[in-house]
Amino acid sequence: MNEFNITEYSQALGSKAKVASALMAAAQTATKNRALRRLAALLRENTQALQIDNARDIDRATAAGLAAPMVDRLKLTPKVLETCAQGCEQLAAMADVIGEIIGMKQQPSGIRVGQMRVPIGVFGMIFESRPNVTIEAASLSIKSGNACILRGGSEAIESNKALAKLVQQALTESGLPEDAMQLVQTTDRAVVGQLITMPQYVDVIIPRGGKGLIERISRDAKVPVIKHLDGNCHVYVDDPCDLAMAVAVADNAKTSKYSPCNAAESLLVARGVAEAFLPLVGAVYAAKGVEMRCDTAALEILKRNEPIALVESGDIAINSGVTASAPPAAILVAAQESDWYEEYLAPIISIKVVEGLDAAIAHINQYSSHHTDAILTRDHMHAQRFLREVDSASVMVNTSTRFADGFEYGLGAEIGISTDKFHARGPVGIEGLTSLKYVVLGDGEVRL
Repeated sequence: MNEFNITEYSQALGSKAKVASALMAAAQTATKNRALRRLAALLRENTQALQIDNARDIDRATAAGLAAPMVDRLKLTPKVLETCAQGCEQLAAMADVIGEIIGMKQQPSGIRVGQMRVPIGVFGMIFESRPNVTIEAASLSIKSGNACILRGGSEAIESNKALAKLVQQALTESGLPEDAMQLVQTTDRAVVGQLITMPQYVDVIIPRGGKGLIERISRDAKVPVIKHLDGNCHVYVDDPCDLAMAVAVADNAKTSKYSPCNAAESLLVARGVAEAFLPLVGAVYAAKGVEMRCDTAALEILKRNEPIALVESGDIAINSGVTASAPPAAILVAAQESDWYEEYLAPIISIKVVEGLDAAIAHINQYSSHHTDAILTRDHMHAQRFLREVDSASVMVNTSTRFADGFEYGLGAEIGISTDKFHARGPVGIEGLTSLKYVVLGDGEVRL
């Protein structure tokens, strides 16, 4: 498409979505739920056909030399599709928040004032890799009474087109407008530039992908953006703590999966428990091949516990006591200032010994991406201070940062995670795709 046609095409997408959004806002709960259940059935009925379309994307990505983890994200296995179907059914079973009135209060004038939850209208979502996001976004859009325009990555175009057809089939068979969910049919990136600058049609943009994509959308958008840039999540091991629990949680937060934005990237340890805790967690990380980038205090403690591999000036020197039958060597690196800010998304973690709670909170508020941070402690007052004073979208006590997820929070599903402070913060589920408007009920009152 040339530039003129891209503009025309984008305007058509926006215009159709705007019309559909009004119909979706008026849709009955039973109709929306019927569409979700029909979509679940269609996903199951078309599992084999979807995998054929998906194979085209995988073959093309493999031939293009896409990294193996990225290729893996593209796969629409029967298990992935079944999870999508179950997600649709779970949303259908949830209460409908649209039309809910909260905070209704009688005023001295006689009027009653409250707030009603309503759909946002039209949201645009720009995402990469995982084609199952098409179903997640569409299903949340249906349940929240919105219309959506989805633009997936070029690497998943065939899979996304096939899934989008099923969504539109479910919508029309249930009596809802087909244009309530539209997929951008071209891989031309110019469409993205158009979508994010059409406030007359699009009410909010949700980018879901790498930091480069999100930075670009945030910089250039002329409509509100729900996003997070980084997931530099912290685990702080307090004094006092349950050492066994702290090791188990610090292990899970880092190693259960390295690529999600809720994986821990920084470990802070109170000086009072550092000598006891660090050798224990160091052994766990060593066994799993996690590189530890340590401040001076942490490095000294871990160096005293063999076997370790020291990385200095790019050279690896193995302690003399290591034998072929010894446990895996821990890889220790002296941390740089940049490590405290880093989102590794890899088997790497930064480790720092801090004096205590005050220092931990100060460090987190300075270096954190304000995504998710956790304290592991047996001190109730320390836990309460951490919850109040750490300025992040999710703050946790005695549990893994990996729980920062819409499904785990009971939201049914999530459209993404926001580290912004306005409109939505943390995992964004159905309520994050709604707004509140004031409603006023009277009986002939006039203002004097």
